[in-house]
Amino acid sequence: MSETTTAEIKVASLHYAGDDSFVGTSPSGHGLVTTFSHDKPNAPTPMELVLLALGGCTGADVISILQKKRQRVTDYRVEVRAERRVEHPRIYTSIEVIHLVRGRDLDAKAVAHAIELSETKYCSVSAMLSAATKITTRFELSEG
Repeated sequence: MSETTTAEIKVASLHYAGDDSFVGTSPSGHGLVTTFSHDKPNAPTPMELVLLALGGCTGADVISILQKKRQRVTDYRVEVRAERRVEHPRIYTSIEVIHLVRGRDLDAKAVAHAIELSETKYCSVSAMLSAATKITTRFELSEG
């Protein structure tokens, strides 16, 4: 018997709200505002949301894996830095993801492995972006 895969369809919707803004509703029903104005930004732009999506995706993976590895994380931050082309379409040409992990007796190998698993197996946003953009990753550990 052959195994078939069924695609899951997700629907997001956006409604123009005036003032160069859209109110979006995610497939799970959560709302957010996005803007296309660079002169008077009143919300994140769609390209900024891409960076937040990448950071949120990999961050959720990494912290979950570190918890399973019983790492004593007391603070965790993800910074996502990116360069964009000047000409249109203004895609990201390179992205750097920096994991800033604070904790007690952290194992650098465990942190590196958690990041690697996120990059290569779990983070769908990273997998999608890396098809078109160079993504580099590093981490910094601090005691506390």
